Amino acid sequence: MPKIYFIIVTYNAMKWAERCFTSLRQSSVPVNCIVIDNCSTDGTQEYIKTHFPEVDFIQSQENLGFGKANNLGIEKAYKEGADFFYLMNQDAWLYEESLEKLLEVYHSHPNTAEIGIMSPVHIDGTEKKLDIFLDKYIAYNCEKTRLISDLYFQSLKPYYELDFVNAAHWLLPKKTIEKVGGFNPYFFHYGEDNEYVNRVHFHKMKIILAPASKVVHDGKQSLNKIDYTKYKDLSIETKILDPNHHDSLQREKKALLQSIVKNSLIGNLDKAKIHFKSYKSISKNTPDLLKIKEKILKERNCFLNL
Repeated sequence: MPKIYFIIVTYNAMKWAERCFTSLRQSSVPVNCIVIDNCSTDGTQEYIKTHFPEVDFIQSQENLGFGKANNLGIEKAYKEGADFFYLMNQDAWLYEESLEKLLEVYHSHPNTAEIGIMSPVHIDGTEKKLDIFLDKYIAYNCEKTRLISDLYFQSLKPYYELDFVNAAHWLLPKKTIEKVGGFNPYFFHYGEDNEYVNRVHFHKMKIILAPASKVVHDGKQSLNKIDYTKYKDLSIETKILDPNHHDSLQREKKALLQSIVKNSLIGNLDKAKIHFKSYKSISKNTPDLLKIKEKILKERNCFLNL
């Protein structure tokens, strides 16, 4: 029986805690669970410790953000001999056979060595629709997968390859951790899964969706969920750090300069100012970005202390 570790980062998780952790208890496949709490203020810590004592609970002394907190859990699970690392959001839960069906697809795959990330099908909190983001990712990949057609004609294949799936439910085999590493600490919250997937592709590994396995992600059902008044937009930095493109820094800076000039000429000064601010920020952080990219290109299991 493989050792499977669920790693869950919590921050004011009381709304979902009962369903989330009860679902792990009820899984047909036994699991271990590590929680890293990012300084909750709603009683999450006490609730989990009292009602789910089997959980290995780590209390961070500061809010580390999503990626760095996950890295703590990944490191601990790895040192305890984990074969699989299941990263799950706090606003998510399983069904009894979700993990069992996911592992069946994994073990029946003709080349498990190429699987970087495996994901079940995410449905929303109503449990009546697909998570809106999975809808989007399937649509993006429609030409390659024809998954929408297979759904319509009820001829689903055991698995489909996608370019991306968000990290609400990720099953990572041990070899992914050893090759790709952990989350990039440059990203505090949002964007870290995009950056991670770029590295998965760089290592010639695949993202696999298994339709037979269904799980819940009770996240905001809006494609504009990120509030950039609270969180910095790091989409350009994500492109710069993409190891699949060696000239990404020069290309992104050039694109920003062109956009600044273009928007200034047509009188769209607000947009020009936003892009000028991005250009200044990237120029200031260029040494750090170059160091991080060098690390990504040369180091295995980067950003982890294994």
